[in-house]
Amino acid sequence: MKWPSDWPRALFLLVLATLDAAPWPPHSTAGVAAAAPWSSDRKLQARNTTRELWYHGYDSYMRYAFPMDELAPLSCTGRGPDWYNPANIATNDVAGNFSITLVDALDTFVVLDDVAGFEKAVRNIIDWVSFNVNTKPQVFETTIRALGGLLSGHQFASKPGQRFHIPWYRGELLSLAHDLGKRLLPAFRTPSGLPYARVNLRHGVRTGESLDTCTAGAGSLILEFGTLSRLTGDERFEKAAYKAFFALWNQRSDIGLVGNTINIWTGSWTHPEVNSIGAGVDSFYEYALKWYIMSGEVEFLDVFQEAYAAVMRYSRAPDGFWYRSSNIFTGDPAYLMVDSLSAFWPGLQVLAGDVENAIKSHMTYWNLWKKFAGLPEVWDMSYKTATSMQYPLRPEFVESTWYLYRATRDPFYLDVAERILSDIIVRAKVDCGLTGISDLRTNNRDDRMESFVLSETLKYLYLIFDENNELHRDDSNMVLTTEGHLLTLDRPQQKPISAIRRELRRVEHLSCPVYKPPMLAVDPVSETGLTGGVYMRPDVDYVRALITAPPSGTEEYMWSPHRVCQVPKVDLYTYDFLLSPDGNTVQEDFNPTSKKLVPVSDGYVLQDVTGIRAHIVSRMDGKGYDVTKLGPYSVKTGQTVYVNDSYLLLAPLDGKGPIDEDDAGRAYRAPQVELRVYIDFLGASDTMLQLQHDTPSETFVTASTAIFGADPSAPLGDSGARFGRGEGARLVRDAANPHGCAPYKQRYAGEALVVRRGECTFLDKLFEAAVAGASGVVVLSDTEHAITPSAGADELAAVADMLDDVAIVVVDRADGDVLTAMLNAADAFGAQVMAGIAPAAEPTAHGGHAGGSPEAAMQRARDGNRILYLNGHPLVNTRLMV
Repeated sequence: MKWPSDWPRALFLLVLATLDAAPWPPHSTAGVAAAAPWSSDRKLQARNTTRELWYHGYDSYMRYAFPMDELAPLSCTGRGPDWYNPANIATNDVAGNFSITLVDALDTFVVLDDVAGFEKAVRNIIDWVSFNVNTKPQVFETTIRALGGLLSGHQFASKPGQRFHIPWYRGELLSLAHDLGKRLLPAFRTPSGLPYARVNLRHGVRTGESLDTCTAGAGSLILEFGTLSRLTGDERFEKAAYKAFFALWNQRSDIGLVGNTINIWTGSWTHPEVNSIGAGVDSFYEYALKWYIMSGEVEFLDVFQEAYAAVMRYSRAPDGFWYRSSNIFTGDPAYLMVDSLSAFWPGLQVLAGDVENAIKSHMTYWNLWKKFAGLPEVWDMSYKTATSMQYPLRPEFVESTWYLYRATRDPFYLDVAERILSDIIVRAKVDCGLTGISDLRTNNRDDRMESFVLSETLKYLYLIFDENNELHRDDSNMVLTTEGHLLTLDRPQQKPISAIRRELRRVEHLSCPVYKPPMLAVDPVSETGLTGGVYMRPDVDYVRALITAPPSGTEEYMWSPHRVCQVPKVDLYTYDFLLSPDGNTVQEDFNPTSKKLVPVSDGYVLQDVTGIRAHIVSRMDGKGYDVTKLGPYSVKTGQTVYVNDSYLLLAPLDGKGPIDEDDAGRAYRAPQVELRVYIDFLGASDTMLQLQHDTPSETFVTASTAIFGADPSAPLGDSGARFGRGEGARLVRDAANPHGCAPYKQRYAGEALVVRRGECTFLDKLFEAAVAGASGVVVLSDTEHAITPSAGADELAAVADMLDDVAIVVVDRADGDVLTAMLNAADAFGAQVMAGIAPAAEPTAHGGHAGGSPEAAMQRARDGNRILYLNGHPLVNTRLMV
């Protein structure tokens, strides 16, 4: 990537919507290199075009197909079950002879704000739909399409005070849903609780039915079944779906992966025992998170977070942009394929708060769409070719585009949506509706309009362009199911967590972080500059090359003339550490006793870290890491790990293990030190500072010390530290090296360098400062948590004795802001800022708290804000008791 020298044009292009023409057909008007900006009128026009397309499909179904299940748009007829070939599961899994398209499309009228259309559709369902039919549809498809559609329609039709309330409605849709639910229940009569994949709606499970089912099919029922139970008071449905969900989860492998298919009788995974985010597994993850959002049941959040971490560790490709199938026991790659169903994943990542990774994975599917003017069913990443060229107008990619647009408001996603809309119109719109594509290369059509076209694909497209949709102002626990149905639980239907359980779990408030678009910095210190969107990311070239997709107009303009792609740097999502207090190799303790690890009411107390394996997972809000496992114990959401091992925090630097009591005062150091920071006006009056109303001339800040480098808190005779002695060290900043990660271009004579946190380890920052002649480093943190920098024994060995007389300390964000203001004021008036070590109280032996019980120490840890840093990673759900 390069930043063009033509600044005015570059700024103009930043707000342009640019779409390259589709590879098929040649007359497509999908986009040009520099389209008009996304004005309100342009979005309104795209919204109205989408609306017209939806009604073209729905009206065609009602005219040519109703009351049959689906529309055959090329032959202008209806489609139902294949009565002559019961083995035709591609048709019979969905078509159950109950007007599935009408039921599935019902709540789209709500999104379209069509009150009359909604009421008429409700009347048609009441008059025409019955589930007393001799058909054998798939339990999963019937649940998400029919049961979900009925429940969503009932909630809107029955709720007073909103536009879609129907005065004459008497719960007929809920009665139909209850009847359907009871007809599905026989599928759950298995030893494991996992349901049969198919059930006859009139006769139940017939002899000889297959004993295999997929993870998504058995584990993605809780939204609809749970809602049905809460609305009817019949608990059987929620209990059945709950049991099936956890029957799957409890069979996960030791590394946290679930397989694709499972035997419902034995509960064993079937060959080939692989995990993916696509077909066969996809909505299992989705329902884990969405049922937590909807019901507040934290067990489902725990499942999602553990499952997500396992996927990010084992199934995510090394470049971070796509996901492969992996062996569930080893995590080794199995199949390097991307299927179209997995395109839902970026949307789920947005809902979970992991917007950055959502952007990356979405770019993969976007480049596939550009390449084919549709999303092929299967793409082989090894051979860079599609192995299945169908596109039945699936919604998953559109859904993710909607989530990302709502999260980022980047017009790039409007460009994507417009391209999707244009390609569907050109390729799939026919006189009698919308047809799926059987071959994207030739545009052969398959004479089938699946119900999800109306319930999801065009619904999400419409929502992208409809900025003022009521759904966008809804801040309740409403979710969209895997079929795009709107479900919610009002307060009377909720089962809030008990006060005791809430205290035990301490479940935190979870919400998506504010999206920060790419910043093109002009001033490296203030980080001011131009803000761009997806087009300005340095990895757009890489993803395009990964898929071998053509560039769009803007992408081509921004493309490096040397065609050199920036290879992305991917941070690991999860870490495993075998803890050791001195950096030496220790044996793992698989069954730690209470002397090491103690469960408490709101988490665990870690009293001795030796040999404990800690599993650490990146937080999706981007604010650090959480400990999720300690040895055999799982640390749940909201629980805290209290670290009470003084030896871990305050271990001697020589790595030689325990020390004698006589040496304790020398070897151990205080975890924090108080700094006196003041402005030295070099003889001038400090009345000049009156111009800086909020800037103090003197302050005291608490800084965290590191377990490496000189000890700034030790008595002068016991430490070689130069930092902060006497009148203190002068604080300086290097505008060319704000993070202190690069070699300094000038020499210092004992000054202390002020740097920002990030971009390299604390050890790197101290090393570069020592080489430049500084006496220490003051790191400005970007969090309110106290930080205890650490380093491994091998890292310390590499720098040998170079750090014996230089110290590093870290101040939190609030104190860092004050310190920065003082530095700015001093620069303005030609003064200097000094930092000295304030006198400290005598520490107790081994750094422990003076007086008080263990309970008191734990309460101080709860009330305080000191967390543990491990190899540079902030462990947000830890609290230091020492």
